[in-house]
Amino acid sequence: MTNRFLDLCVPGVANLKPYVPGKPVTELERELGISDTIKLASNENPLGPPKAAKAIIHGQLDGLAFYPDGSGFALTNALAEKHNLAPSCITLGNGSNDVLDMIGRTFLEAGKEAIFSEYAFAVYPIVTQAVGATAKIARSKDYGHDLDAMLQLVNDNTRVIFIANPNNPTGTWLSKDALQGFLSQVPEHIIVVIDEAYIEYVQKDEYPDATHWLSEYDNLIVTRTFSKAYGLAALRVGYCLSHPDVANLLNRVRQPFNVNSLAQAAAQAALDDFAHIRLSVEYNTQGLAQYEAAFSEMGLEWIPSVGNFITVNLGRNASEVDKVMLSKGVITRPVANYGLPDHLRITVGLPEENERCIAALKEVLAS
Repeated sequence: MTNRFLDLCVPGVANLKPYVPGKPVTELERELGISDTIKLASNENPLGPPKAAKAIIHGQLDGLAFYPDGSGFALTNALAEKHNLAPSCITLGNGSNDVLDMIGRTFLEAGKEAIFSEYAFAVYPIVTQAVGATAKIARSKDYGHDLDAMLQLVNDNTRVIFIANPNNPTGTWLSKDALQGFLSQVPEHIIVVIDEAYIEYVQKDEYPDATHWLSEYDNLIVTRTFSKAYGLAALRVGYCLSHPDVANLLNRVRQPFNVNSLAQAAAQAALDDFAHIRLSVEYNTQGLAQYEAAFSEMGLEWIPSVGNFITVNLGRNASEVDKVMLSKGVITRPVANYGLPDHLRITVGLPEENERCIAALKEVLAS
């Protein structure tokens, strides 16, 4: 159906498709009349939030009639202490997606370009095209970032480069030497965004924490989230770290009260719960091994992942497989919208959830 307002919108928006999230459990059960559904589609933490985060929320309920602290003073200062940076380097977001949107609205416009990789996070083209800027997509290398290909796309119109490390939906990662070598070659007037949404899960010695480079590269922005390992996806709280001058600009476009009081308090409590993170990482590492062993037994190829998900090549249309999986009460994520029509992305769940997913997948593929 033709949209009669199409001629009124920004050209980039006309070519966008809405972001499609993983199907909610309640929606699937309502549609199919089933119960006991497991959701392994949205890279959420199966352990949920830390106890301290849940406890502190109850103490905030009497304040629901009041607007939150617009500056996020307590959380901002806690993050500054964690990263050994000044509070002026922090920008809070309604999830890290909100921060990515701020970056697009601050540094991109019609006639300017953003560079990101093939198979990269779906929000990068959204924030680029929504402001009328042009997306330049670099070919992938083994399903991950080809940094040389990205450098070749840099020109006078380039304003932002987006890099997810680890990458979603493929789970691939870039080493310290590779990424730092790349940063050293990017002109200083181009903003480089390193999206580290899954950093807590990574168990690789050569994986870099890009926040350590902020003093060296003034054009670097590092984004983080509380939605994954910290288990606070429903509260929508993320942040970025950058040079104070960059943060000053981002905070000019940041919406007032964009992070609610419950999210601020829970995030601050979660920040210090190191035991919860360690346990989450332990479950995730075991879960990845559980899936890899199953895929090997099934003769399936998968993309080695360091995130809390794994993407497997089914050798057939993954959306059709997913439909049958849904009927069995197992929600996974086809990634045809990323250009991978035969691949299925599966979030690592609890051991019994992983086993149920594997059993369902075996049954579907054998039929």
